[in-house]
Amino acid sequence: MTLYDLALRGFTLMPPETAHEVVFGGLRGLMAMPGAQALSRRVLGPSAASLSVRAFGIDFPGPLGLAAGFDKNALGPDALTALGFAFVEVGTVTAIAQPGNPRPRLFRLMNDRSLVNRMGFNNDGSARVAERLRARPPRSIVAVNIGKTKVTEEAHAAEDYARSARALGPSAAFVVVNVSSPNTPGLRDLQRAEALGPILERVRAALDDAVRDRYVPLLVKIAPDLADEDVDAIADLAVSRRLEGIVATNTTIRRDGLVSPGAEIERCGAGGLSGPPLKARSLALLARLYRRVGSSLSIVSAGGIATEADAWDRITHGATLLELYTAFIYEGPLVAYRIHEGLARRLAARGLSRLEDAIGSAVRDAQPQLSPLA
Repeated sequence: MTLYDLALRGFTLMPPETAHEVVFGGLRGLMAMPGAQALSRRVLGPSAASLSVRAFGIDFPGPLGLAAGFDKNALGPDALTALGFAFVEVGTVTAIAQPGNPRPRLFRLMNDRSLVNRMGFNNDGSARVAERLRARPPRSIVAVNIGKTKVTEEAHAAEDYARSARALGPSAAFVVVNVSSPNTPGLRDLQRAEALGPILERVRAALDDAVRDRYVPLLVKIAPDLADEDVDAIADLAVSRRLEGIVATNTTIRRDGLVSPGAEIERCGAGGLSGPPLKARSLALLARLYRRVGSSLSIVSAGGIATEADAWDRITHGATLLELYTAFIYEGPLVAYRIHEGLARRLAARGLSRLEDAIGSAVRDAQPQLSPLA
C-alpha cells in the first residue's frame, strides 16, 4: 500500500465534495509558495521531446490533460499543470452563475475506483471565470468547457452558449461545447445534429467576433451513451462545420459491469458515472470516430484512462490528446507524470521519435478486419 493509498483512506472519511475542496485548496496554497510551481514543472512536467504533439494549431508538451470538472471555476489551472498535466480544461462554465444540484451530489464507488456525480454545472458564471483567467499569467495551456445555463430553454441555447464563448474565448487556448452532461435536463438532446449545428455556428461566430488577434479552436464533447449512428452524425457534422476536434467521452448514465454492492450503487442515485467502467465503450467509440474522420480533426479521448497502458491504447486507436479526472482522485497527484513517462518509454521501445507516429496505428493496422461497433 502506497502513502497515497493511506491518504485516500483518510479522504474517504469526508464527503467527496468536501474532500475535493480541501485537497484542491491545499494544492493551490502549496503552489503559491515562491518557486513551487517552477520547481514542480521542471520535475513533473512532460520533458521527452517525443511526447510533444501539435493539435489544432497548438503545441502541447505532452498529450495528457486534466478533464473539465475538477477546476470548474478556473481557481487553479496553473497549480494543476505544475503536477505534470500538459493542459487543463476548466469548467463546465455557463453564461449565468448557478448553484448546481443540492448536495450530496458526488459519490465514490471505491470497489470500481469510480465516481458518480450529478453536480449540475455549479459554477460562478462566464463573466467571473473570464475575469480570473484574464488575471493569471499565461504559464500553461488552459481550455474552457462551456455548457447551457439550466434555466435557458432549448430554443435559446445557441445564444446562451455564444454568450459564454464571447466572454471566455479571449482567455481560452481552445473552447469545448459540452452538450453531453447527464445532469442538466434536456442537455443531451442538443447532441442531435439539427440542434447542435446552430449552436456550433453561433459559438464559432462569437469566438471570431470576440478574439481578433488569433484563431480559437472549437471542439464538441459527446456522451458515451450515443447510438452509433448518432456518433457518425456528429462526426460528419464536426467535419462539415470545420471543428478542430471532438472530446469523447463524457460520463455515462449506464451502470453495466460494476462490482460495487447493489445497495451502494443505488445509494449514489442518478448521475454520470466516470472511471474504469467507461474504458471499453470509450475506446470503441474512439476507434469508430477515428475510422470516420481520420485526420480531418483531432480526437481528445477521455473516460477510464488511469495507466500508461490505457493511454497507449487511446493513442493507437486514434486519440491525439487525452484527458482524465477520476484517476487523478484514485491514483494520486503523480498520475500525469507516470503516464507521460510510460508513454515516452513505449515510444523509445518501438523506435518512434514522435508520438504522432503512433496515433491511430492499431486502427489502421486492423482496418480490413474491423467490423461495425455494437
